[in-house]
Amino acid sequence: MKNNDVQVIAIIPARYKSNRFPGKPLAPINGKPMIQHVVERARKVKLLSRVVVATDDERIARCVEAFDGEYVMTRDDHVSGTDRLAEAAETLGVCEHDIVVNIQGDQPLFPPEIIDQVTRPLLEDPNVPMSTLIYKIVREEEIEDPNHVKTVFDKDNYALYFSRSAIPFQRNPGEGTPTYYKHLGVYGYRKNFLLTFVGLPEGEWEHFEKLEQLRALEFGYRIKVVLTIHDSVEVDTEEQLRQVEKLINGGG
Repeated sequence: MKNNDVQVIAIIPARYKSNRFPGKPLAPINGKPMIQHVVERARKVKLLSRVVVATDDERIARCVEAFDGEYVMTRDDHVSGTDRLAEAAETLGVCEHDIVVNIQGDQPLFPPEIIDQVTRPLLEDPNVPMSTLIYKIVREEEIEDPNHVKTVFDKDNYALYFSRSAIPFQRNPGEGTPTYYKHLGVYGYRKNFLLTFVGLPEGEWEHFEKLEQLRALEFGYRIKVVLTIHDSVEVDTEEQLRQVEKLINGGG
């Protein structure tokens, strides 16, 4: 199969309910809802043939409709965004060899080029089922912070493990400092693997770390990691929303 036969579709899971920030996708940033900022950035990626918001809430659907975006309604009982992604891909009739990119709906500042970066391994090698982005940690406080997921990978850039702990552990501090990499929540999936993935039972590592991607590794599937120079700016609180607004206005 030739690469030009493969379509790349971006799906943005967006739910209204959130423990820390209810209604987050609709939160205004410079007069536009956050979800609109994300969609507009995704539309700048020439590689994408389609950008779709997957939601379970009519308020988000009406918002997307108002700025001429495309949306698909999904069930409201999904455990994760990946489950919502898979249902949306099925509803949209995405072909099994096409590529589905999961763009987080709370990253209104993501650089459009990261979509090309996460998609490239899947376009270049039909045997790669799944890819994701990593970033070299430059802020020391993130190494021990469980909210920043760390990863280690092999010489071919396939993930070996993801953890909320600092990996690798430095046994002898006097022998230099290891490089730490954090995982960024942007994924690319071949659609047929996406359906396989959500059909797998929860893995033991996943259960304890609360990291869904570990399920793929535990069941023997490989994840290609792509190093990017772009860190992620996520919005989980109203304070972070104001910080993002400052950055957009050139004040950060």
